[in-house]
Amino acid sequence: MAKLYAMYKHPTDAAAFNRYYYGVHAPLAKKIPGLQTYEVTRGAIASAGGGSAPYHLIASLSFPSVAAINAALVSPQGQAAAADLGNFATGGVDLYIADTEMI
Repeated sequence: MAKLYAMYKHPTDAAAFNRYYYGVHAPLAKKIPGLQTYEVTRGAIASAGGGSAPYHLIASLSFPSVAAINAALVSPQGQAAAADLGNFATGGVDLYIADTEMI
């Protein structure tokens, strides 16, 4: 299994971000081919030490492999989801891809 992590930094308008993310972006991203699971954080994100984190929301999207993620990102659905980021992620977003395993 492999995961794509989208780490959304604090937007200028959190309420507008949330409306757009859940109403437009998430349904768009859920159409990406090969997507197995789609998880998002809920509520405030804290650091392990208890302080605030620089992120408003973290999404974790699971795929069968890193190759599947790469294929998904170049698909029309993946390109549409990537192009949509500029419509709501005003604080910026960091994207990470990692191979994962259950231990």
